[in-house]
Amino acid sequence: MASVAAKANPYSLAAPSSHCQFSFTHKNSIKFPFSSHPPSPRLISVRSHDPNLDSIKMDQTASGFGSGTGKQIHIDASSSPSASIDFLTLCHRLKTTKRKGWINHGIKGPESIADHMYRMALMALIADDLPGVNRERCIKIALVHDIAEAIVGDITPSDGVPKEEKSRMELAALNEMCKVLGGGMRAEEIKELWQEYENNSSLEANLVKDFDKVEMILQALEYEAEHGKVLDEFFLSTAGKIQTEIGKRWAAEITSRRNSRLENRQC
Repeated sequence: MASVAAKANPYSLAAPSSHCQFSFTHKNSIKFPFSSHPPSPRLISVRSHDPNLDSIKMDQTASGFGSGTGKQIHIDASSSPSASIDFLTLCHRLKTTKRKGWINHGIKGPESIADHMYRMALMALIADDLPGVNRERCIKIALVHDIAEAIVGDITPSDGVPKEEKSRMELAALNEMCKVLGGGMRAEEIKELWQEYENNSSLEANLVKDFDKVEMILQALEYEAEHGKVLDEFFLSTAGKIQTEIGKRWAAEITSRRNSRLENRQC
């Protein structure tokens, strides 16, 4: 996996391996267990640049994000170019970490976390307009909902990590990533969007939760066709759990195509 040198070249990326270590210069470092097969006893260290050194002090007020009611956010620091590139370098892990469920089912060269989030964002982009739903906010939620996996990896039910512990690990990772970014308005927005999805606390979160499931079964359908497998587990795990009408319609279309393919396969 990727590695970032702390002094000589803080943005260089080494050849991928099964584990990775990011090192950013900040006196307050937090360590997280991580590998491409979490949970793992190995540790990585993520350190952000000190926003007091790298960022311009600001005291500005921003309105609330998305379609919700406006609220006041006082900004202490903006992200410097250095902090922004550190954050984006850390997010490189989303491009290289493969989704664990497909690995467990023997899929060769499976999609990455970033692949999954990108197609979810496309779903939000092309979905029909829905009353009271902010499309831009849906796209943003889709792009950040798994962002903490850049540190903790793709933790699946097969890993045996309790839901509460998984949420705690991901929140700690998210907070550290926002420190890497240098704090400020964008970091606060990322945290707000992630928490909204985690809590399923808005119409936008409801819809993106459905896109998460729909994207997964669409990918399962594609892998069934490409690899000659039957991936019933992914369809059974989402059955009856989709909340929105558009999610139900899209899931029904995917299921219909799958049933037709399985019928033709038996002929």
